[in-house]
Amino acid sequence: MIDTRLAPYGAFLLRIALGVMLLAHAYMKIVTFTVPGFEGFLAQLGLPTVLAWPIILGELFGGLALVAGVYSRLVSILVLPILLGAIWVHAPNGWSFSATNGGWEYPAFLSLAAFVQALIGDGAFALRRTVLPASSPAGRVAKAA
Repeated sequence: MIDTRLAPYGAFLLRIALGVMLLAHAYMKIVTFTVPGFEGFLAQLGLPTVLAWPIILGELFGGLALVAGVYSRLVSILVLPILLGAIWVHAPNGWSFSATNGGWEYPAFLSLAAFVQALIGDGAFALRRTVLPASSPAGRVAKAA
C-alpha cells in the first residue's frame, strides 16, 4: 500500500537526486573532461562527435528542470536516451561501477530511477506539474462517444 501522505515527498527526493546527478555529470563533461575531450571520447566509441553538446545540454537542462520540478515526468522520459546510452558505453566494463572505466550498474540504476520518476510524477514542491490526459474509464467512454 502506498502512503499517500508521504509519497509526494519521496517523489520529490527522487527528483532532486536525479536532477543533481545530471547536473554533476554535465559539469564533469564541461570542466573535467572538457567538451573537446568528451568529443574525443565519443569518437573513440565510434559515435559522432556532434552528440557531445546535445548530451551535455540534455544533462544540464534536464537536471535543472528536475531540481526545479518543471515537467518532471516529461523530462525524465527525455533524459532516458542519455542514460540508456551510458549503459551501452559502460557495458563492456562489467557490472560494478567500481570496475576500471565504470561498469553499467550505476547507469542502469539511474535509467530505472528516471523511469520511476516518470511513473510516479512530479512530487512535492514542483513548479510546473506534468499534466497527463484523464485515464479514468469515464474519460475514455466520453472520448469514444
